[in-house]
Amino acid sequence: MTTKATRVALLDYGSGNLRSAQRALEKVGATVDLTSDARTATEAEALVVPGVGAFAACMQGLAEVKGPRIIGERLAGSRPVLGICVGMQVMFDRGLEFADGEHVESTGVAGCGEWPGVVERLEAPVLPHMGWNTVDAAPDTVLFDGMAADERFYFVHSYGVRSWEMEPSEYLRAPLVTWATHGSPFVAAVENGPLSATQFHPEKSGDAGLHLLENWIRSVG
Repeated sequence: MTTKATRVALLDYGSGNLRSAQRALEKVGATVDLTSDARTATEAEALVVPGVGAFAACMQGLAEVKGPRIIGERLAGSRPVLGICVGMQVMFDRGLEFADGEHVESTGVAGCGEWPGVVERLEAPVLPHMGWNTVDAAPDTVLFDGMAADERFYFVHSYGVRSWEMEPSEYLRAPLVTWATHGSPFVAAVENGPLSATQFHPEKSGDAGLHLLENWIRSVG
């Protein structure tokens, strides 16, 4: 495990497996502040944005603790952020999942807008996508460095990002997009400068999840 005691703010906005995420981060050497304080979250070495539930509810909770502003200010200063599950989904332009899993075919709910794309219902015969699945890791990945191609991660979701809408030439540095398949392909993780995210739960993914979190913590330092 890494020996650097990176200080990580785990954003508490009423959503997410906070204690399990905290324990996992501590296992890989981080010092974790569970916080809803904007200043603490903005100034920490790294920020983790968890998320469980519907997209709309998570965005409402984020707004109440000034989450979009915190995330935006950190990224503007190249300060690392990691989104997990719905904490990844809210980084996109908008989502179509409302309270209690209601699906509305409309413009949806605005996300943080850090990445282009719509979080929509997966095209699969069985939903939710719940359980272990492999991923097709992006070349030159940092998050999945040192892992076998058949490594499995734990997913729980019915919605996801099914297409990447911007060309690599539109970025200063092309994002690394990792895919998985449940019925059809969806984005499983993204690495884009200081902003990284996973659709799966690394804190529930055993040794593979700890390996990923360790890779992320090491990249922060």
